[in-house]
Amino acid sequence: MDRIALGSGTVYIMPYVQGSAIPAHSAMCVPANVLGLIKGGASIEYSAETYTAEDDFGKAKKIRMTKETAKFKTGVITFNGEVLAKLCQTARVTDNAAIRTVKIGGIEQYANTKYVITFHHKDAQDGDIWLTIVGSNTSGFTLSFAQDKETVIDAAFDAAPSDDEGTLIIYEEEIV
Repeated sequence: MDRIALGSGTVYIMPYVQGSAIPAHSAMCVPANVLGLIKGGASIEYSAETYTAEDDFGKAKKIRMTKETAKFKTGVITFNGEVLAKLCQTARVTDNAAIRTVKIGGIEQYANTKYVITFHHKDAQDGDIWLTIVGSNTSGFTLSFAQDKETVIDAAFDAAPSDDEGTLIIYEEEIV
């Protein structure tokens, strides 16, 4: 059955060790792993680059894929210092009884942490959808505090291969 996906969903995030298995939905999609509530939905972009070899007369042509990329984007409307640390590879978080401090910056602090990120779109009629990537936020972030608008952090996670086959995106859907 073809489906019509309406609405947003929830973003879950966990640290990922290269070569380990992607967690099951039951382990991944739990309240402790919620990145933050999102605004503006989420999107996943896949693109491929190709090289075309062709003779001068247009009689022979060969196309080869040379590169592929995937990027998961979302806006995070509820956040704290721990969320910022997941969006910045140089962040360091310390807590005391009353204050959480996040230090950001310093190239020598680069953590090179990968995360498994799952977007769960719930749909009681057509069945749920899960989109999963392994990656890290590569877009940086902006914190804008305005008198008449909520602060939304735009995150863009570049996908890295999650297995020996080079998988960038895992799309799963319930079959109802």
